[in-house]
Amino acid sequence: MTPRPSAASTRLSGKLGLSDRIFAGLRSRTLLSTVEAGLARVESELEGEVRSADKLADVTARYLYEAGGKRVRPMLAILTAQLGQGTTKEVVEVATALELTHLGSLYHDDVMDGADKRRGVPSAQTVWGNNIAILTGDLLFARASQLMARRGERAIQLQADTFERLVLGQMHETVGPQEGDEPVDFYLRVLADKTGSLIAAAAQSGIIYSGAPEEFEQPMVVFGEKAGVAFQLLDDVIDLSPDPSETGKVPGTDLRAGVPTMPYLLLGHSSDAASADLRARIDEGQERIAAGADPSILDGALAELRDHETTHETLRLAHQWSQEAIDALAPLPDGAVREALTRFARAVADRSA
Repeated sequence: MTPRPSAASTRLSGKLGLSDRIFAGLRSRTLLSTVEAGLARVESELEGEVRSADKLADVTARYLYEAGGKRVRPMLAILTAQLGQGTTKEVVEVATALELTHLGSLYHDDVMDGADKRRGVPSAQTVWGNNIAILTGDLLFARASQLMARRGERAIQLQADTFERLVLGQMHETVGPQEGDEPVDFYLRVLADKTGSLIAAAAQSGIIYSGAPEEFEQPMVVFGEKAGVAFQLLDDVIDLSPDPSETGKVPGTDLRAGVPTMPYLLLGHSSDAASADLRARIDEGQERIAAGADPSILDGALAELRDHETTHETLRLAHQWSQEAIDALAPLPDGAVREALTRFARAVADRSA
């Protein structure tokens, strides 16, 4: 029998601490209700878009949707839409399309990373194999494109530009830095493409499709991209968490699969022998895992990396990018939306899962 994840929820409570850390306070109580109502509309659209008349596609496309998710991207689109005419039909459709794009990318990412779990359940390729997982991701991308097509040329261009960056980010992560590339700078560009671009598109789309002032668009692009990088840097720290019940992933999933993370890359900037030795042991373990060894051979090295200074430095970098995202909000009017965006940027760099 195919494993069936728990149903998704549209409530913000417990998701990145949003209800407590973003929408708390007198000014934001009405905003919280508005955003949750908008998310309920997106969730309804999502549920319809992941369904299919084809029995196999219906099961596979609903699989990760039903595992839940933070719905960060739709939340940002709905939130920034409050700077204009609010949660319009167009905002809901574009927010749904961007979440479908994100959902499709998870199927592909898990295949490329060799991940065993996603959102606390077996990853799709462990259930149906790589080919079906990849094709399911493609199906969700197609559904996203259909939604964007309803909104016209600008929406199609936004989707195409964002999707191009997602693909380039994954491609560059796969091949790694080339001659002349500084590894840390290269990695930050990968994060901006793979994660920041889609979050930026979501924040920007709320402005565009609510009729908000045009001068808010570029600040939202900068905000979303920087918040996205902060989000991913914190993910690199969370990836080393010893408690898979919190993260839904095996500790060190990325590094076990040979995917570099910021704590690992920063080992190359450390001049002490202990850091060089730790990096060498991780490299050796990755080579052995690629050759068929049990991934648990890296348990000891990853436990050391968890407590290493480079992991603490990664956390500091996440907070730095978070602050730069907040700085980008300067052109926005003071009020509940700006306050919530500020709290969001802080929350993505200070969470446990």
